[in-house]
Amino acid sequence: MKKRKRLSGLLTGVTILFILYALLNNYIIDPGAESFLSHKTGLKRELNLPVWLNVMYVHVAFACIAMAAGLLNFSNRVMEKSRKFHRINGYVYLVSVLLVVLTSGYMAPYATGGKISSMAFNALNIIWLFITIMALFQIKRKRIIRHRNWMIRSYAFCFTNMFIHLITFLFHQGFGLVYATSYTIGVYGSIVLLLVIPDVIIRMNGSSGEAAVPHT
Repeated sequence: MKKRKRLSGLLTGVTILFILYALLNNYIIDPGAESFLSHKTGLKRELNLPVWLNVMYVHVAFACIAMAAGLLNFSNRVMEKSRKFHRINGYVYLVSVLLVVLTSGYMAPYATGGKISSMAFNALNIIWLFITIMALFQIKRKRIIRHRNWMIRSYAFCFTNMFIHLITFLFHQGFGLVYATSYTIGVYGSIVLLLVIPDVIIRMNGSSGEAAVPHT
């Protein structure tokens, strides 16, 4: 039980800190995304900056909403107090994921690293949407444990950006690779991790996956 609470607390803390970082960085510290855009060289398509920035703002906003909504729905306390809220919040998560995927689809052709990175983002979007729809499919058939496990897989994709930048930092700063190459490795590496880690957690906790779910 103590280990479970520590893991829940860690996930909650990381999620809140990442949401705060994303909001501060993208809306206050660097609203023009100058630091991020400085790495985009040799683009095949001309970047319409005002449109791109507006799409990015929507992307970041709904990514944060998806993270918050997902975290709330993993809470047993929220579930016990109001199943109706849990259901409505689940649809908020679903719509948020859809909007994140759509905005990501717009930005994919302008991805750092060129076409190979764009392909990875498109694959990532398709995988995330499929997994999220599978979670909805399972709950519609009252398969609660399967629904929860698919939601664990889906929620992991909320941390895509975090994994990409961690891997990029490792290869760029740690191994000295150029930023664009490091970023491309980060995108592909994050896909692998986001597919593997949730299933490891689910298998470690048997068929229920209870310990992987925050009990806040």
